[in-house]
Amino acid sequence: MIAIQDHAIIGSLENEFLRIEPYGPNAIRVRASMGKISDENWTLLSPEASDCKIVTQEDGSLRMKNGRIELVITADSRISFWNSEGQLLTEEYWMDERDQPARLMRGHVGGASSIELRLKPQKNEHFYGLGQDGLDVFDRKGGAFDLYHQNTKSSIPFVVSSRGYGFIWNNPAIGRAELTTVMTRWVAQVSRQMDYVVISGPTPSDIMKDYCRITGFAPEFPYWATGFWQSKCRYETQEELMTVARRYRDLGIPLSMIVCDFFHWTAQGEWKFDLEAWPDPAGMVKELEEMGTRLLVSIWPTVDPRSENYEYMKEHNLLIRAERGPGALTYCWGPETYFDATNPEARAFLWEKVKKNYYDYGIRNFWLDEAEPEILPYDYDNLRYYEGNGMEVSCLYPFLYAKGFYEGLRSTGEEEVFNLIRCAYIGSQRYGVTLWSGDVAATFAALRRQIKTALNVAMSGIPWWSTDIGGFRGGDPDSESYRECIIRWFQFGAFCPVFRLHGNRFRPNKPKIPHFYTDPFCPSGGPNEIWSYGDTAYQIFTAYIQIREYLRDYIKENLDLASTEGIPLMRPLFFHYPEEINYEISDEYMFGSDILVCPVCEAGATSRKVYLPKGTSWIEVQTGREYEGGSHVTADAPLSCIPLFLRADSTLDREKLRCGLNL
Repeated sequence: MIAIQDHAIIGSLENEFLRIEPYGPNAIRVRASMGKISDENWTLLSPEASDCKIVTQEDGSLRMKNGRIELVITADSRISFWNSEGQLLTEEYWMDERDQPARLMRGHVGGASSIELRLKPQKNEHFYGLGQDGLDVFDRKGGAFDLYHQNTKSSIPFVVSSRGYGFIWNNPAIGRAELTTVMTRWVAQVSRQMDYVVISGPTPSDIMKDYCRITGFAPEFPYWATGFWQSKCRYETQEELMTVARRYRDLGIPLSMIVCDFFHWTAQGEWKFDLEAWPDPAGMVKELEEMGTRLLVSIWPTVDPRSENYEYMKEHNLLIRAERGPGALTYCWGPETYFDATNPEARAFLWEKVKKNYYDYGIRNFWLDEAEPEILPYDYDNLRYYEGNGMEVSCLYPFLYAKGFYEGLRSTGEEEVFNLIRCAYIGSQRYGVTLWSGDVAATFAALRRQIKTALNVAMSGIPWWSTDIGGFRGGDPDSESYRECIIRWFQFGAFCPVFRLHGNRFRPNKPKIPHFYTDPFCPSGGPNEIWSYGDTAYQIFTAYIQIREYLRDYIKENLDLASTEGIPLMRPLFFHYPEEINYEISDEYMFGSDILVCPVCEAGATSRKVYLPKGTSWIEVQTGREYEGGSHVTADAPLSCIPLFLRADSTLDREKLRCGLNL
């Protein structure tokens, strides 16, 4: 029933075909299907060579050894994974009393199946990763998570286990990951085959490096992007944006990027400036460059039926279509559909428009918004993509959206690709995208969730990440309580990979500028610059911009590790100190190798408890006090101060990290 074929194990079982093979060093891939095994890798790269050995054991089972991982499959096809020390990593869960196999496939008409993989629960196991979902959850163990994309939710079906392995569910179908105490279950509702990869550690950094070998390393992070970014929802005219940029220049505040948000265009799906409001894009880019500031321009994948490109795109099947009904339309921002990012011709068509209408003006960086895409209602079964039905392939959309811009920019000779995106999938990091956490609320509760979100994104192989500082939805610049919230968020943002102020602020009694058929679908929020929140906030903001300026070389150095080793800049404590059992700590993190960051996420708080990891002494940045690792301390946290601790052996200058304000 099972046999060795070259460097693989194959099986022809009742109602199942099976193939097991090495997938690069220290990783093994398992595929199973009711019919032919497909060679589709989806977003995985071709594997590197590996030194794999397969032996037959006395009981008729087969053992595959590949670097630090071993797989055992019994004569009746039950699979378990072990590390090179002979310790069990994970194993299939066959429920014999119920005659339920661990690999369960039920056929659909047309050749697809519903697929389930069941693994045994392991005592004291913890899981991290799965992308971002904005939930108040750090350890994924004990939860059930839907696998699909929505605003604030990027499903990246990869987890790192505290038992020393990583698990990739290589399937872009709509499904679920159930990481409960009863069992671990991975589900694809409509798929052609089961496909997963197990990577053996032992440490999180070992796992992340091998994961990136399989899915791609992030490019080198550009130095210019390590500074402060200014954004709001939205600058309505070129003059408004340039007035803000000039004020930053006149105040002597360095600005790496300023953002031109949505509805700067003539119509959705025309991908060009409205020249009445933005009369000289090339001149705007040139003046900004003279200030040392880049321009980031929002691109949406939406196409309005009244736009100039709609009929051509419809006739050439460049749009997402409906399996039934008149078309895949949504009414989130008016009647519209979306370009089909899974179609290479559609990606080329969009890039052609973007190159002509943005790139040729000197714009090199793009904000790929609505990247899920945000089709309402989310009836995935009614979506027809070039790659297949929405139930089977919807999770590919943000990956291929980013790929189109990456390939377009590289085709012009650009070596550096750096874009912002609202959604990501396995491997998105290799296309030079910064994932941001979507349109989160402007509250302390949302801020607290952002820390957990950031750390799980880091454990999902996405090292470039950003949050809307202050939250996106709401926030009154004249409210003292909100000012406290955005100050705390700004302090946290200064210690994220991308330091970006953005949000749709409260805007009383300000009329909208009339715009081609978009009213009431193009909101423009109130002021959101660092001077918009009063003198106290302004002093604190400028102090943290100065701290960020000092840290830019350090940030670049640590982000470069993501490009070679897969090590993220934001690291859970267990990542940096795997010898400690501190899997529950979710409100502090390592920022690079030397800085322990402890954000304040509670209104009115002026202190907070901090755990200092073992193995080193720690210097409290604000006071200079030294503490031995392995201890809990209470750190002072006045409004001007985010608690920071430096490793005692760090070469960073404590005084340049200290907020010297006495407010």
